[in-house]
Amino acid sequence: MKRLVKIIGIIANMVLIAAIVYGGYLKVTEMTERYFTLRGHGDVSTECYTFTESSRQLNNPYRGFYHMHGFRILDEKTEFRDNVAARFCKDEDTALTMIQVNLQAFREGAISRQGLENLEALFAALSKVDKHLIVRFLYDWEGKNEEYEPDTLEVILEHIGQSEQVLRKYSDEIYILQGLFIGNWGEMHGTKFLGQENFQALANKLFQVTDEKTYLAVRMPAQWRVTTQLGEPEKVVRGDGSLASRLSLFNDGMLGSWSDYGTYGERTKEEYGPFTYWNREQELEFQDTLCKIVPIGGEVVVDNEYNDFENAVKDMATMHVSYINRDYDGAVMKKWENTIVEEDGCFNGMDGLSYIERHLGYRFVLRDVSMDYDFKQDTLQVAANMQNVGFAPLYREADIRMIFYNEEADTYYSVPVNQDIRDLTGGNDRDDLLTLSAELKLTGETEGSWLCFLDIRDKISGQRILLGNEQDATELGYCVGGFTLESAEKWLTEWKTQHKWWEVGLYE
Repeated sequence: MKRLVKIIGIIANMVLIAAIVYGGYLKVTEMTERYFTLRGHGDVSTECYTFTESSRQLNNPYRGFYHMHGFRILDEKTEFRDNVAARFCKDEDTALTMIQVNLQAFREGAISRQGLENLEALFAALSKVDKHLIVRFLYDWEGKNEEYEPDTLEVILEHIGQSEQVLRKYSDEIYILQGLFIGNWGEMHGTKFLGQENFQALANKLFQVTDEKTYLAVRMPAQWRVTTQLGEPEKVVRGDGSLASRLSLFNDGMLGSWSDYGTYGERTKEEYGPFTYWNREQELEFQDTLCKIVPIGGEVVVDNEYNDFENAVKDMATMHVSYINRDYDGAVMKKWENTIVEEDGCFNGMDGLSYIERHLGYRFVLRDVSMDYDFKQDTLQVAANMQNVGFAPLYREADIRMIFYNEEADTYYSVPVNQDIRDLTGGNDRDDLLTLSAELKLTGETEGSWLCFLDIRDKISGQRILLGNEQDATELGYCVGGFTLESAEKWLTEWKTQHKWWEVGLYE
């Protein structure tokens, strides 16, 4: 009898334990069902696309070849609209243009009221041509500047001050303001206003009357050092609001000789001192550092060994060249055009001129993409590795976003990417990678298919920055992959099946 009671007790305990376990299991199941109802979906499957580098031409802002146009500002009413439209109607292959503004008519005093109205009319017309402007004010187009420029610095400073309204109003269009109004062809030589004091007075005045996003430029590294009183470009901080962070370079003797036609000196920094002309090797090293922060461009001159294709590519990558005059020097352009590129990759067999055009400035290439779904946090992380194979960085800020598009609902989320693509400086650092990443919270989203796009745009103009990949951009950007949300019901059914410990009929 005692044994029977013991057996019955054991069975009763087992039944009680089973009931508790079963009740707990039902509770877990109920909570799981409630959680995934709120979650809205089950598991997530992802697919990342692959990417191939392309040799195609990219008409991106702030880089490439440019053509040059000159305009006189006179003390008589001048219509510029038709003139400007006619000049630019066939210029469809460039994103930049150089505008030379000749103020010779006002060398003896202030720009007249009519002159200022003409200046406004010129830039109003230029704002319609859909190009960013490299602007150079000057007094001379003949190499006779000392005959044509004002006799006193005060007149030039007054002209700079009078230009402020136009320079600020059209600052979205004006990318670089080249020169300090002085010198033969505005190139800061052949003028009586040389020297530290004059350079600083003119540069500081331009700094005061221009918008913070407008770059200024001087002709030579030595002039940059004299003007800023900085001998070490490492001290320049991007975007800190200083003159040094906005003062760039233009070289209209680029690759013309060992000295780039007087741009560099013969001796070293140690021999000459920090505020003089250094030898070519040291000046190239200086530009390699400085021009990761500020742009450089100009004209390639005189067919010689320094602009033979391989030498040119090497030095332009070190200098971080962004823009070059397409029309000068014709002999050098022809030499490059007749050179065939021999290298691994998509550019093999291309002519040298096209190769250089495609590498001026920045050229971003998407290398690979990864997607990582965190089940616990219910988030999707997307990471895209980007490379800059061009000679130079993008100098103006970009707006970078990951766009997540729900195909069934025809809705999307735009998630900002916080990385700064200007950190990809190109040139000798072309192998560097920058990971652009974003995260999307998926809780509350129901089953369905999504696509992920990468969209990079110039923050000022809103223009999309095209990538050097075979893939074409869509309205939402470059598609980098996709993911599918499983239904909550399907996931729960599979979960119950995997976690049951007796017959499925128990749930029926």
